[in-house]
Amino acid sequence: MTRRDSLKALGAIGVGAVLASPLLAAMNNADTPLFRISLAQWSLHKLLFANEIDNLDFASEARSMGFDAIEYVNAFFKDKAEDKSYLRQMNARASDSGVTQLLIMCDGEGALGDADEKARTQSVENHKKWVHAAKTLGCHSIRVNAASSGSYEEQQKLAADGLRRLTEFAEPYGINVIVENHGGYSSNGAWLSGVMKQVDHPMCGTLPDFGNFCMDWSRSGEPDAWYDRYKGTGELMPFAKAVSAKSHEFDADGNETGTDYRRMMRVVLDSGYRGWVGVEYEGSKHAPRDGSKLTRELLETIRDEMSA
Repeated sequence: MTRRDSLKALGAIGVGAVLASPLLAAMNNADTPLFRISLAQWSLHKLLFANEIDNLDFASEARSMGFDAIEYVNAFFKDKAEDKSYLRQMNARASDSGVTQLLIMCDGEGALGDADEKARTQSVENHKKWVHAAKTLGCHSIRVNAASSGSYEEQQKLAADGLRRLTEFAEPYGINVIVENHGGYSSNGAWLSGVMKQVDHPMCGTLPDFGNFCMDWSRSGEPDAWYDRYKGTGELMPFAKAVSAKSHEFDADGNETGTDYRRMMRVVLDSGYRGWVGVEYEGSKHAPRDGSKLTRELLETIRDEMSA
């Protein structure tokens, strides 16, 4: 029996009251929505990179757009992970806006599956400050990448090693380590779900992204460079602790043109997931705020349809 299965069995034989999350209780509450909708900071990346808004403005910006939960990207406060004063300001801004801080998406800290042992260890070390920051902000997770090199199986083993080491560090802080399908083999649902099985830790999971299933961006125009997004999401959902609703463009009826959101949300909900779904608008046809609003409205429509 794996560690993950052991915990499932333990919960089934009488310690559910101890281990059960508020989410499980909420699922039995008829007033609880099928899922809640958050805003990923990357949706506003053009405004942030242009200095039209600042990281500290994100919480109030999200609230003004109709969101009550947010997902950070570390690039927008890259040098502030260990700045307690700055993190307190982030907490204050979120509190003042009535916004929940859910997670930090972490990039630029090295490859957790690096084939070089020293580099892999350094990447684990680099991520630790974000675990501390996530704890300070009251987040439930940090999102990391599973980049590696080598064969399919070699990369699985290397990524699992780095992820397990980081997760074991994060566990005492109550912070999950979650992996997004983000290019390379990580955009292969079978590969990443296999990594999760090798890590075999209840606090290491996935963040399925509806759109990031291109395994080789140098061949993005070729069909075989893409993994089936619905199949991939289905493979990642058993390990999901967050979901990213990637969007690019909408038609006149308000539907996303690249992803069948109704089909995708059925995949998400059929897995039993009832957590947050993060709006991540990445298109150019609509302005950042408008694209984010269109994504939220589509998710709300689907939620209403599926709740009827």
